[in-house]
Amino acid sequence: MTTAVEMKGIRKVFPGVVANDNVDLSVEQGEIHAIVGENGAGKTTLMNILYGLYRADAGTITVRGQPAHITKNADAIRLGIGMVHQSFKLVPSFTVAENITLGAERRNLIFVDRNAVRQSVQQISSRFGLKVDPDARVRDLPVGVQQRVEILKTLYRNADILILDEPTAVLTPQETRELFGVIRSLVAGGKTVIFITHKLREVMEISDRVTVMRDGKVVGTKHTKDTSAVEIARMMVGREVLLRVKKAPAKPGQVVLRLEGLKVRDDRNLMAVRGVDLEVRAGEILGIAGVEGNGQRELVDAVVGLRPVVAGHVYINEKDVTAAPVRERRESGLACVPEDRYVRGLALPATVEENLIVNCYFKPPMSGGALLNLGTIAEHAKEAITTFGVRTVSKDVPAYTLSGGNLQKVVLARELSAEPDLFIAAQPTRGLDVGSIEFVHQRIVDARDQGAAVLLVSAELEEIMSLSDRIAVIYEGRIVGKLEAREATEEGLGLWMAGITDEHKGGHKIDV
Repeated sequence: MTTAVEMKGIRKVFPGVVANDNVDLSVEQGEIHAIVGENGAGKTTLMNILYGLYRADAGTITVRGQPAHITKNADAIRLGIGMVHQSFKLVPSFTVAENITLGAERRNLIFVDRNAVRQSVQQISSRFGLKVDPDARVRDLPVGVQQRVEILKTLYRNADILILDEPTAVLTPQETRELFGVIRSLVAGGKTVIFITHKLREVMEISDRVTVMRDGKVVGTKHTKDTSAVEIARMMVGREVLLRVKKAPAKPGQVVLRLEGLKVRDDRNLMAVRGVDLEVRAGEILGIAGVEGNGQRELVDAVVGLRPVVAGHVYINEKDVTAAPVRERRESGLACVPEDRYVRGLALPATVEENLIVNCYFKPPMSGGALLNLGTIAEHAKEAITTFGVRTVSKDVPAYTLSGGNLQKVVLARELSAEPDLFIAAQPTRGLDVGSIEFVHQRIVDARDQGAAVLLVSAELEEIMSLSDRIAVIYEGRIVGKLEAREATEEGLGLWMAGITDEHKGGHKIDV
């Protein structure tokens, strides 16, 4: 088979970090080639070099058998290489056609030939099964359709080699299946697809070959049909990894968190949570499933005390804390891992030790009156670092020196050391590699088994189904369905996440 891309001896060094260490990669024409690895393994850096966003310090690149000198983004585009980033690069107020052609407009003298643009977009859409209205405003489109627009942007620029970086991160299961159909149609049409992902099930489902990276190096390349998710995980991490959560049946106790008719506004002053009723009991994990942007963030903020409640009530251990400050809620038994560990979870310039006591420095045994007990604080930090396996050279280094997985371990150590009655985990494994995910999942289950009521909020449906004892689905600020986790199917949850309920299909209304 003809080689589409060959990268040899690629080396890229950032200050203090060797991101790519003499990496070799060969991608064949017309294949779907997955690249996997832990965070910091170097996979995105390698693709950014291929796309011209970074310049390699050493190494060579060959495209379709010819030497390629890629020093900037325009070089890659000229060679027929396109990249769809995890964070879309679209202008919300522009139409689909305007976004697709931005910077590459076809002009009639000095004016943009809008008819030619629309026809070209429609032709490409039809050829590859990417149905999109060229006149629709991007801000009005679902996330899955916005991703199609990004793919169309690359095709409009005649890309034959497409790099997709974590393309399913914000998609529902149905949208993921639709994307896979699009990828297969692209390959059938002669395109080559490079697929960066951390979801091993997707690797097994969609790819022809998979390259595994670890610590900036390529560990190996396998034909997907000749390997397994277990073997790929072992290659990524360097040890055996549990891909499924091991947990005993839940033993629910009394209600710890109760929400009654909760209504909350978002940052634009629009109603984001629209009358939510929920209960979470001690000794169980209630998972909130939903595509991001459907009120999850505002719901968590309202429970924690970071956002005012418009209507309804929040009860923790039967105490009405609707208007209570954050510290009072924490004193009532609340602990929380926020969805953004970098902004709300940690003070990055502060030391690891300091971050571990921000929730308890003001009370014994960490302090006695106006003075901190430095010896007790130091022992507390050392114990937390050991217990939670935080990889750090010292408790005294700034938090920003740690990797994403270790930062999350610091947050977990701080929150769970308080032995909370209510533990909220919002997007707890976002951006983490398979080894860190395994650790975080086990800690969440341990918290449940020690009697905590756990509210899990995640955009990862597989995570929700694996961890939860009960599942509630949120759509446009409302709970559209609840069920026992053992009764859940990916198809059924995916329909609810897309707002398709039995009521909409003409059947019985879902009991919420």
